[in-house]
Amino acid sequence: MNPKVDFYFSKAGKWQEELEQLRTIALDCQLTEELKWGTPCYTHQQKNIVLIHDFKEYCAFLFFKGALLKDTEGILIQQSENVQAARQIRFTNLKEIVKLKSVLKTYIYEAIEIEKAGLKVELKKTADFPVSEEFQKQLDEDSTLKKAFEALTPGRQRAYLLHFSQPKQAKTRESRVENAIPQILDGKGLND
Repeated sequence: MNPKVDFYFSKAGKWQEELEQLRTIALDCQLTEELKWGTPCYTHQQKNIVLIHDFKEYCAFLFFKGALLKDTEGILIQQSENVQAARQIRFTNLKEIVKLKSVLKTYIYEAIEIEKAGLKVELKKTADFPVSEEFQKQLDEDSTLKKAFEALTPGRQRAYLLHFSQPKQAKTRESRVENAIPQILDGKGLND
């Protein structure tokens, strides 16, 4: 147990018992407990394996390369269509965790083997993401904007493309594009 992580479990409130049980399971698998992104993260030889997090409706194990797990029990969840590698196992009570304890350990050991083997999730390329008409029009008309966008990291490019293409109404898409142009020109990402 890492004392730097203890605060997370003591502040847990609603999911305290469930989170403690998940912690015990992860530590039973000889993973190293660290604090990353403000939550408990469990690593093997400095490679991220699983993360514990809690939400209003559930708490969860998040496997960083869950897309590569066999998921023999059919319990892994892709959080959204845009999440490419990570997968969650969600819990709403302690009994669910206790019942799945051996399965969870099996998944953790499989995730460790995936890391040892150096396997990687095949991620979609930025070019595979749709470009909204509204943004494409701006890129076609403004070579400075196009150059600035192409200079962004692939992750920043994807964030913008997703942000621009989500709204159903063209007016909203146009507004998002217009509002983001100054940030793109400054070389900043959507959330910088």
